[in-house]
Amino acid sequence: MAVRTLAETSVGETLGPVRVPVARETLVAYADASGDQNPIHQDESFARSVGLPDVIAHGMWTLGAAGSVVEEWAGDGGRVVEFGTRFTKPVVVPRSGGQVEVTGTVKALDEQTRRATVELTATSGGDRVLGRCTAVVQLD
Repeated sequence: MAVRTLAETSVGETLGPVRVPVARETLVAYADASGDQNPIHQDESFARSVGLPDVIAHGMWTLGAAGSVVEEWAGDGGRVVEFGTRFTKPVVVPRSGGQVEVTGTVKALDEQTRRATVELTATSGGDRVLGRCTAVVQLD
């Protein structure tokens, strides 16, 4: 995949929507990789006992799902030089699986630094799960 250039990028350009699926197996694999074995991510009974509707995805997995959309758009994950968000709602993952839908808009271009600022929106089950989600991408 080619790395995105300044010349092919414009303010107002949109990314997505991209739907990123998440299954319970995904949560187990993420827990094993990250070391975050909190039972709210794997044990349905425990999650419900603490007031959640079902198991939920790890917040950092959710951020990574949004980041994968920016990475694909940029053509190289190393081009994402800043990335931040606020977690607003959890991604509920029923037995049948769930998904996160990610969209984005290029909000600013800096020709001098060759950087694009991208605002992202991530939703799941109709709820916004990330707020103030912004990525800064170094362009060629």
